[in-house]
Amino acid sequence: MPGAGSLMKLAQRSTVEREAALEHCELCGAAITSSHSHVLELATRDVKCACRPCGLLFDRAEKMRLIPTDVYAADVEVPLEALAVPVDIVFLFRTGGELKCFYPSPMGPTESLLPVAIDVELDDDVQALLVYRERQWIVGIDVCYELVGLIRMHWRGFTGGAEVWRELDKFWDGLDRRRRAWPSRATRPT
Repeated sequence: MPGAGSLMKLAQRSTVEREAALEHCELCGAAITSSHSHVLELATRDVKCACRPCGLLFDRAEKMRLIPTDVYAADVEVPLEALAVPVDIVFLFRTGGELKCFYPSPMGPTESLLPVAIDVELDDDVQALLVYRERQWIVGIDVCYELVGLIRMHWRGFTGGAEVWRELDKFWDGLDRRRRAWPSRATRPT
């Protein structure tokens, strides 16, 4: 039967192993759970994992911005055919007051010219309009980066393969489950 010292070492090792398995805040190093905040470093466009205190500290800071976690339903006129992108997926976000258009690809996010005006209100840098065919969501920019990562990880061959399309269906369904109505009709994106 193990002694008290052995049990203490076992408990300590178990705690260390659990903490090592957790993600860590990239700002202060604290252990965080899988459902944590993200902040955007404006100068580099890097998304960093953040604990709640760091996320709140950097909300609307000069160099970093807290990325919102809400997913909203959107109904915005986005003529995909006029955008001339090779896929039926785009995400638009505003930076420096200018709306930018990107589409995901197996090589990463690809910027596309925006030949038409699209009327949507988004928080600069941290919020995006994500469009997949007739489905639309207003999401944090980290969701768009997650989408790009999903495509990069699962894409096979010229058409992507069955696995990437199964993963995309799960991704869209997950957004639909989280989606809620825009908080106020007066501020609803148009």
